[in-house]
Amino acid sequence: MKAKSGFTLVEILIVVVILGILAAIVIPQFTEASTEAKTSSLMTDLQTMRSQIELYKVQHNDDLPTDGTAGFVLAMTAQTDIYGAVWASGPAYGPYVQKIPTNAFTDKETVDVLGGALGDDSHGWGFDPVTGAFHADDSPEHALL
Repeated sequence: MKAKSGFTLVEILIVVVILGILAAIVIPQFTEASTEAKTSSLMTDLQTMRSQIELYKVQHNDDLPTDGTAGFVLAMTAQTDIYGAVWASGPAYGPYVQKIPTNAFTDKETVDVLGGALGDDSHGWGFDPVTGAFHADDSPEHALL
């Protein structure tokens, strides 16, 4: 008689269990890496925006781009004169950024200039027109970055 070749049900179950254990170990590491990548992106965007706000302030007689949300976005993305108005003639400053970056956690690029509550994720970013503080508007722990 010839012996049949192949895998038994027990052998297949053992392989499936081993693969399940490996997947349970590896998948959480990918989730953590994704969060770390978002945090890194958020930190880079914050650093860029904060430095460009400071440059705006230096070039505009220590004034901040504070004329409401639309005014803030326009001041950062368009050329302006020394008084912060959209450039028409004379020396031009900016644009400081091509566009407001997208917040990696809220997936929004809007800016709340009126200083809404920290951690309310209705906007991507928050800007305090009095202090010039620019923060992520996604969660209490990231809003303070």
